[in-house]
Amino acid sequence: MLMAEEHLEKKMVQKYADWFSKIRDGMKKAVVGQEVAVDAILKGVVSNAHVLIEGYPGVAKTLIMMSMATLTGCKYKRIQFTPDMLPSDITGIVSYSPEKGFYTVKGPIFTNFVLADEINRASAKVQSALLEAMQEHKVTLGTNTYEMERPFVVLATQNNIESLGVYPLPAAQLDRFMFKLNMGYPQVAEEKLILKRNITSSTFEALGVKPVITPEDILEVQKNVHKVYCTEEIEEYIVSLVRATRSHKEIGIPLGKYIDYGASPRASIALYVGAKANALIRGRTFVTPQDIKDVAHDVFRHRIALNYEGQAEQVKVDDITNEILDKVSVP
Repeated sequence: MLMAEEHLEKKMVQKYADWFSKIRDGMKKAVVGQEVAVDAILKGVVSNAHVLIEGYPGVAKTLIMMSMATLTGCKYKRIQFTPDMLPSDITGIVSYSPEKGFYTVKGPIFTNFVLADEINRASAKVQSALLEAMQEHKVTLGTNTYEMERPFVVLATQNNIESLGVYPLPAAQLDRFMFKLNMGYPQVAEEKLILKRNITSSTFEALGVKPVITPEDILEVQKNVHKVYCTEEIEEYIVSLVRATRSHKEIGIPLGKYIDYGASPRASIALYVGAKANALIRGRTFVTPQDIKDVAHDVFRHRIALNYEGQAEQVKVDDITNEILDKVSVP
C-alpha cells in the first residue's frame, strides 16, 4: 500500500542519494568524526530549516558549517557575535550621501549560509535581528523589505561553558531553529587522526573541499522533500508525541514533573518535515516511526523548558524525550 501511495519517483531518490553520498565524502576530508552532527545538519539543509549547535570550543562546529556551505556550492558569511554588536551589524543600514541620496548597505545576513558563531555572546536585541530573516526569509531596512537569497540557512553555534558575557537565547529565538545539536569531544582514534591531519595549521582550501552540487540542486531537494509520503497514522503519532510534552500526567511520564512548558506547534512541523528529510536521506520515499524517533531529540532538546527544580537537579531533556518515546504508542 505504501508503494502505491509514493509521491517521489525512485530514480529521483537515487539521484539525491548520490548527492548526499558526495556531500558526506566531502565532509570527511575536513571533519574527523562527528557523523551524527553532519547528518543532522544535512537534514536541516534539506528541510530548508535552521540549526543550532552547542558544544565545547574546538570540536569542529564552525568547520562543519563552512564545509557544508562549500560542498553545496553556496555563498556563506561568518559572523562572530560579540557583546558590543548592534542589530545593524547583521542586517545592514540605510545611509545617505549627497551624491547618492539614501541608499542601502546590506549586512552579512544576505547570503546563503549564515554562520552565526557563538550567537549567545550577543544581547537579545541583536539576536532578535535574525528573527524576521529566519522565519519570513526577508529583512526590513528603513521602509524597504528585501528577500533573502535562496537557499537561506542559519547555522548557529552556542558557547555552553561560560556564563560571563553570554546571553541565553530567548524562547522565541530558539523556536525558530528546527534542530538543536549537542557536539561532544572526539573519540581516541578520531583525535589521533586530527593530530595527523594537523587541521588547525592547514588552510581550509588545502583540505580539498570543493562544491559537489549547486544551490539549485539544494532548492530542488527542498521542494521535493515534501513529497515524501506520510500516513495519517504517522501524523497522529507526531501530534501525540508533541502533546505528551504538554500533558505528561495523562500518559505517566515520571520526569514530566520537571517540565515547565512543553513544545510548541513548530515542534510538530519540525518532526513532520525532519522525518521526511530523514527518510529521503536514507533512500526512502515514505516515513516510518523510526524516522520520527531519529529526529525527536534534536527537535525537543530546545523546546521542552525545565522548571527550577529540573534545572537544579540537572535533568536532561534528552532523558525526558526518551520517556516520551517509550510511553507513546507507536503505530
